[in-house]
Amino acid sequence: MAGPIHYEVYVRKTAPASWTLLIATENRKQAIETAEDQLRDRLAVASRVTKETLDPETMEFASLTILTLGAPEPKRKKPVDQAVRPACSGPAELYSPHARALIGRVLEEWLKREGVTAFELLHRPDVAERLEAAGVELQHAIQKVAVPESQATGQEVHAVVRHYQKLTEQAMVRLRKAGRDGLFPTLADRSIADQAHRLAGASDRALRMGGIVAGALSDVRGARTRLGVLMDLMDGAPADGPPRALVVVAVEQIVAEMLGVRANLSEVLGPSLDQGANLAAIVRMVAPDEMEALLRMDPRLALLTPDVEGPAARLGVHLAAGEFPLLAASLARLVTRELTSPRRLRPIDPVGEIDILRLLAMALTASAGRLLTLEEVQAAFVERSKSLVTADFVGAYVNPCPTVLAEAEQLTRLCENVTGGANKRAAARWLGACITSLRFETEMRQAAPGGPTPSQKLAVLARLQRSVHAAHLAEHDQAQIAEAIGAVGAHVEADANLIAQIVRAPVAAPQKVTALLKLAAGDAGPSGPSADRARAEAIKLLRAPDVRTALSASPENVAALRGLMQAAGLAA
Repeated sequence: MAGPIHYEVYVRKTAPASWTLLIATENRKQAIETAEDQLRDRLAVASRVTKETLDPETMEFASLTILTLGAPEPKRKKPVDQAVRPACSGPAELYSPHARALIGRVLEEWLKREGVTAFELLHRPDVAERLEAAGVELQHAIQKVAVPESQATGQEVHAVVRHYQKLTEQAMVRLRKAGRDGLFPTLADRSIADQAHRLAGASDRALRMGGIVAGALSDVRGARTRLGVLMDLMDGAPADGPPRALVVVAVEQIVAEMLGVRANLSEVLGPSLDQGANLAAIVRMVAPDEMEALLRMDPRLALLTPDVEGPAARLGVHLAAGEFPLLAASLARLVTRELTSPRRLRPIDPVGEIDILRLLAMALTASAGRLLTLEEVQAAFVERSKSLVTADFVGAYVNPCPTVLAEAEQLTRLCENVTGGANKRAAARWLGACITSLRFETEMRQAAPGGPTPSQKLAVLARLQRSVHAAHLAEHDQAQIAEAIGAVGAHVEADANLIAQIVRAPVAAPQKVTALLKLAAGDAGPSGPSADRARAEAIKLLRAPDVRTALSASPENVAALRGLMQAAGLAA
């Protein structure tokens, strides 16, 4: 039960001033009028009325603002937490994966122009000197890091900028000193294996091996050539143990950063490949066992998967051996990022785009749990499916179809290959609009010289109806489209009077019953009114004494009809 209530009026004399209590009263009207008078008489720039209710149990007031007038309260600057420090406090922290990824983002354009990675920038004195000489590039990169961090933590922007400028200078001095001290020797005198064995017990072995591997790329240009040099280093690395791990870790980090750039990836895999072929090649490298199993299951899929040659093939061998797990996961995530982007996989071939998307879906789903979670894979393909049901894609997809029936068959395939409830419904709307159109009905009912017979048309409609059921659409959409197909089939059958012709045909009774049961079961025609009429006529024939006599005289015919009767719902 609520306790006593009173009202308090607060005012601010000036805009930056804080709220001060003016009066407290039990009269609501008086409190509101006082607040309005303060503004009208220019005694304050803002006023506020609060309702204070006493809680009998805790003996504390619960405050509720019921009126605020005048100038809005200025935003107070967030107090600086003295315990908050910059994200990186020492040069060594710049070498962490998170810091390298941030460096790669803020210096992305400069790194592309120089043809190097963030890892090389942190391990090659010559690259660091070129960045220092750039001046403006380095200053802009520091600002890109400092401003968001200042807003998030409440620190002064200039203080954060000065901190990162000092940190950058320290890192460059440290790197230049390491170069002058000979910590990054070239591979002209010693092999990579000898260097790895020599550094195996050193405390700074990661930095020194990184500098050696990065230095091997100092005079090499082009992503494909650079990858070839890195694979040569892998071939010359120690066979096993900690020395080999030193080389593997350094090479893996450079390759991961290098292939994270789209232009480098296209150069390595082949500039003639489109986006879909690039992704298929990547999946073939990171999930070779799953891809090979799919190709054995359906050799036609090999036409969609480009051959991986050169340095990329050598990289694929190391990925298949499990030596680059972080790189494999990074490439798999790259595939999902590209799938969720608006970029088309096959810009001039919508049918091929669905084919390659189906291949990627099967391969990534088969490898789910090792590289990506199943939820990540499903989310990526749900997002990609959104682009497959847009008007532009559907228009380009069905444009080559010569007939409306061909459009319906292609749209049915689209329904089968999209995923996600909303995308399934959108695809079903496209298919439903095609099936229920006047063009579709006219084309199916039209009798053209040399064209398909009514029986063939009904068989095509039955196949189309089965494909709709196999597309796993929503129950309402599936029933609506199947009903529309059945209605068109009923018109086709009625125009040709096909069921009556079967009943009057001068053939043996078992043949008549077989033909009618195939129509009733949905084998020779779609389910719907025509199937119901065929079922009714089949029941009449089966009840006729002469037909029953003919069937009893040939037990083999009865055995053949039993399955059709069960499918048509005439037998248990």
